[in-house]
Amino acid sequence: MKIAVKQISKEQEELVAVYCHEVSDEVREIVGFVKSLQGQLTGSMDGREYEIAITDIYYVESVDNRTYLYAANKVYETKMKLYELENTLGNKRFMRASKSVILNLMKVRSIKPAMNGRFTAVLQSGEEIIISRKYVPDLKEKIRGGK
Repeated sequence: MKIAVKQISKEQEELVAVYCHEVSDEVREIVGFVKSLQGQLTGSMDGREYEIAITDIYYVESVDNRTYLYAANKVYETKMKLYELENTLGNKRFMRASKSVILNLMKVRSIKPAMNGRFTAVLQSGEEIIISRKYVPDLKEKIRGGK
């Protein structure tokens, strides 16, 4: 696959175009990554694809080599891997909460201590997410306004 980058003037609208023989998983992944930079992710549910605003995502979870985006009342599957989403969402008020979960801090209602140095984040939806003790220092840093 060739990649071309062309610098344009400030007056022109920026555009990312993908020319392909077929819309493969690789192409979908590239499109999903570009959209995630614009504040949207692509997810599928019931065989249909949807654009989900990053601000609507409560958390992201990886289960059995599949990655899911959890919104208020819906769950979407995405082709992106958890580490890719962590890199993409890391500067948008998201943080790793455990080995398999990335949490949207803007959707957290409260945080309370749990057993063995872990914390529990109570989301606006009422759902509870465990923050493993490995990631508690990152949580404290983000709450203080760092990173």
